[in-house]
Amino acid sequence: MGSRVSTAAAVCVIVLAVLVSSPSAAFAVTDELDCLTPHEAAAVLLYPRLQQQARLACDQRDAQYAQLSTAADVQQWVETRRRYLAEQLGPMPARTPLNARTVRTIQAEGFRIECVIFDSQPGHRITANLYLPAASGPVPAVVVSSGHSRTAKTADYNQRFALQMVRLGMAALCFDPLGQGERSQILNAEHEPEHSGTTTEHFLMGVGSILVGRNTATYRLHDAMRAVDYVCSRPEIDPQRIGFTGCSGGGTMTSYVMALDSRIACAAPACYITTFRRLIDTIGPQDAEQNIFGQVAAGLDHPDYLLLRAPRPTLISSTTQDFFDIDGSWQAFRQAKRVWGILGHPERVDLVEMAGTHGVQPQNLATIGHWFQRWLKHSDAPVSIDQFTVRTEQELRCTEHGQVLLLDGEKSVFDLNAELAEQLRRERTEKFADRTPAQLQQTIRDVLQIRTASERQPPVMEDRGRIHRPDYHIDRLVLKTDEGHLIPGLTWHPRVPSDEAYLYLHDGGKTAAATAIEALVDQGFAVVSVDLRNQGELQAGESSPLLTDWKSYYLAYLLGQSILSYRVEDILNSADFVAFYQKPREQPRKVHLVAEGQTAIAALHAAALQPELFASVTLKNASADWTTIAGSPNPVGQLDDTIHGVLKSWDLPDLEPLISGLIRR
Repeated sequence: MGSRVSTAAAVCVIVLAVLVSSPSAAFAVTDELDCLTPHEAAAVLLYPRLQQQARLACDQRDAQYAQLSTAADVQQWVETRRRYLAEQLGPMPARTPLNARTVRTIQAEGFRIECVIFDSQPGHRITANLYLPAASGPVPAVVVSSGHSRTAKTADYNQRFALQMVRLGMAALCFDPLGQGERSQILNAEHEPEHSGTTTEHFLMGVGSILVGRNTATYRLHDAMRAVDYVCSRPEIDPQRIGFTGCSGGGTMTSYVMALDSRIACAAPACYITTFRRLIDTIGPQDAEQNIFGQVAAGLDHPDYLLLRAPRPTLISSTTQDFFDIDGSWQAFRQAKRVWGILGHPERVDLVEMAGTHGVQPQNLATIGHWFQRWLKHSDAPVSIDQFTVRTEQELRCTEHGQVLLLDGEKSVFDLNAELAEQLRRERTEKFADRTPAQLQQTIRDVLQIRTASERQPPVMEDRGRIHRPDYHIDRLVLKTDEGHLIPGLTWHPRVPSDEAYLYLHDGGKTAAATAIEALVDQGFAVVSVDLRNQGELQAGESSPLLTDWKSYYLAYLLGQSILSYRVEDILNSADFVAFYQKPREQPRKVHLVAEGQTAIAALHAAALQPELFASVTLKNASADWTTIAGSPNPVGQLDDTIHGVLKSWDLPDLEPLISGLIRR
């Protein structure tokens, strides 16, 4: 690590930022300890940079799409993307017996409603309402996937979907998605849903699902396919005439199911289909299950959910003022219409747009009903706009106490993820029994896309002025990396600093641990603190106490990247500066790394990849392992640090042997 400097002149060199007493006249900040100008901060925010990458990826995808000209071209396009989508969702759970039962039947004029429960997986149940018309012989059926409504299958618009179909002589099945209706996965002490938000549970179950190489979408899609299994099992229903529809989040599920399940003869996704370009330029990434790992980088766009089922009948239902951009909906439709034309069936794809905000307007519903009637019943009889009387949530309930988690032996998604995480732990133990430290480091670099030390250029430091304190001073600085990123930092200087220094990291950014840093300064150490990506001056985007900046996380996720990877490189660049500022490369300064909170996970990876940079590593309030997090129903603040499928390759304790001589408790 280099010898200790003994001369007074050398001790002065340990002052880790440029020794200038005041900032330049051109530099202006809004806070005393800010280091970036507003223009600089805006230029290096993570989300806008990810947007730029996403636009380029969309350009590449659209250029490839433009080359499609034959049925063979379309077939290759479809096969490649269908295989990719299936792989990214992870292995689907096994299709085990449904163990279906009808718990109550409601007789109505011309139809009946059965309240049913069936297994998605053993011990993991689905609650649903089956609407059956009074008809002789097997009838077509339309599966209705709920949007993000707390009442799910019993929400008024979902009931109207079903009532429209049954009025037209078709069966309909409305089922509860995970985290909604009777399928909340997190209950409080009163046995009520812990979270009022209709997407919160989806995000929370997404954390563990990502770690085990799945996605909230994996479980949602499996449920939807099991709903199709169920309707196909009913003797009253013709399994060759199955339709699928749903609005908003239900439109998402419709898109996935119709792309991957060949049993869907006719489909109508509502208020979802647009393009990723328009989505990213408007509202940004949405709910956890609406983002598939790496799909934007791989060229899997919203229109591809349509193309993957060409040329089977498909209707896009949209509204003019929807937050899923209508221009994107028409662009997706245009792409589909061209492909359906190449395959000789342009009449089998269409779009209905009605004025209104997010949701299914009456004419949208009538048009969807007509679409299913045309292709499942071979009738073009006009379908009028009708009024429907809906029932209460209580009337349509399937479980005695209103939640499946209260049923004997019920497993939540968190339980299922915990089981898979434990299975992956056993598989890692066997598979990697002889893995060397160098091999593990290479695996980490490959998964996180981290460059080696020789591939990175040292950051360039710019002074941003000095702030005087009674017993020490603080130098503001900016590190410019070889990739053009700016890392704002502070160097806290005692009057006579030691030749060893600290790099201090905290979830709250460079000023959050001021008290602990001042204690180190009192001991005679210089301390550098920095803002990692999405911290301090670099923080932006939609945040929540549970999920931090989830928009940036999921945009990176769509690009096959991670916030953790960016932060690991930030730490390595910062440590490189601390170790070698005004020091020869062969005699680096001793750097003690301290990280508090979730930032400790990035610090652990940085130290594991380049342990020679550090004299010691101290991790405070850090997560012990990812395996536990995978099964946790309360992974507060963990999203930023999740890596897709990481538990197939390593867990946090696997990294400790790489830095065993450096760890301080």
